[in-house]
Amino acid sequence: MFHQIWAALLYLCGILLNSIYQCPEYSQLTTQGVDGKEFPEPHLGRWYFIAGAAPTKEELMTFDAVDNIVFNMATGSAPTKLQLRATIRMKNGLCVPRKWIYHLTEESTDLRTEGRPDMKTKLFSSSCPGGIMLKESGQGYQRFLLYSRSPHPPEKCVKEFQSLTSCLDFRTFLQTPRNQEACELSSN
Repeated sequence: MFHQIWAALLYLCGILLNSIYQCPEYSQLTTQGVDGKEFPEPHLGRWYFIAGAAPTKEELMTFDAVDNIVFNMATGSAPTKLQLRATIRMKNGLCVPRKWIYHLTEESTDLRTEGRPDMKTKLFSSSCPGGIMLKESGQGYQRFLLYSRSPHPPEKCVKEFQSLTSCLDFRTFLQTPRNQEACELSSN
């Protein structure tokens, strides 16, 4: 009898603690985006990669040698395609161009990467003005990524991202140093 009462008491304490320490709210973007504009229009243009979070260090290793990344998102050759171009400034100073195509999922902001059927990208709003969060998942990895319209968003934005992702058990955190000038985006 004593063990049952003790178990019930511990269970109630767990419920109470869980209700007090819930993760902050974040919401997935909808097809009806910012200011009532259809997705992806509010998200086209230039973005800077700021930080990433993942359950393990291995899921962020791609970014270890990176100083900064600048992206440009544009409409693709079809209404369901987005063209993404990036230039990656490595810590050794080299610039590495990249480009890929996202396919929009009907009635959703979920994105599929052309040539990578295992990869799924979900877009989320950010409490940071001019910011957006992505959750990438694929074969053997998942990570949250923070992007901003500014190469140097307020530190509060980065701290909020880190706090949110840590609460979601994405406790490995990486912030790009952004010490070097960003590389120029190529036009092709």
